[in-house]
Amino acid sequence: MSDGTKTLENVRELILSAHKGSTLEDKINFYNSWADNYEQDLVVLDYRAPGLAAHRISSHFSGDHEAAVVLDVACGTGLMAKQMKRHGFSHFVGVDGSEGMMELARQSGLYQDLKQCMLGEEPLPVQWAGLFDVVVIIGALSVGQVPVCVVRELCNSTKPGGYVCMTTRGNCDNLDYKAALERELKQMEEEGLWSCVEVTEVEEWEKAVSEKEEGYIPGAVYLYKKI
Repeated sequence: MSDGTKTLENVRELILSAHKGSTLEDKINFYNSWADNYEQDLVVLDYRAPGLAAHRISSHFSGDHEAAVVLDVACGTGLMAKQMKRHGFSHFVGVDGSEGMMELARQSGLYQDLKQCMLGEEPLPVQWAGLFDVVVIIGALSVGQVPVCVVRELCNSTKPGGYVCMTTRGNCDNLDYKAALERELKQMEEEGLWSCVEVTEVEEWEKAVSEKEEGYIPGAVYLYKKI
C-alpha cells in the first residue's frame, strides 16, 4: 500500500502495535521503522500539536525570533522546527531517542546540532544548563513515553526569562499522566522555578486511535516562563 492511500484505520493499527512492545529497545525499533512514513501518517491523524504550540510560543516570545536558540526535545523528524520556522525562528538544536527519526530531522537542514538521548534514561547534557531561549517538547509527554520528571531538565536548560512549551494528550488512557504532569508543573511554580504563562486546552487535538474513543481526542499546550 502506498503512503498516499493509507487510511485512518491503517495508522491506528500501526500506532496501537507500538504499545505491544514493552522494552526500550522495542520502542526505539518502532520509531526507527516508522520514521519514513511518520509525517504522512500524522497528516492522516490530523495531528495539530506542532502548529498550535508554535503559534502560542510566537504569540508570547517578545525577543528576536531569528536570533533565539530553540531546544527541540523529542524532535522526531523535525515537525516542530518546521512550524517554528514559519514564525521566524531559525536556530534549532534537536534531541531524540530514535536515530531513524533524527536522520530525517538532519536532512531537513533546520538543526544546527542533533543529539541522540533517551529521555528519562539519561540526562540532557549538563553543559546545556541555562543555554536556550525556548525549550519545546511536543507529543512525547504521555503515558509510556517520557516520564514527568523530565520537565525539570527542560526548565534547567532554559535561560532565565526563556520559555518552556510542553504538550500532552487528554484522552482517557492519558488522564492519570496528565494529572501527574500538571501537579509537577504546579509544584515547580511553587518552588519559584518558573511562572505559568498560559494553558491552552484544545478539544480537537488529533483523531483518536484507541478503540475506546471516536472522533477527536483533546490535548493541552502548557507555556511557562523561567524565573
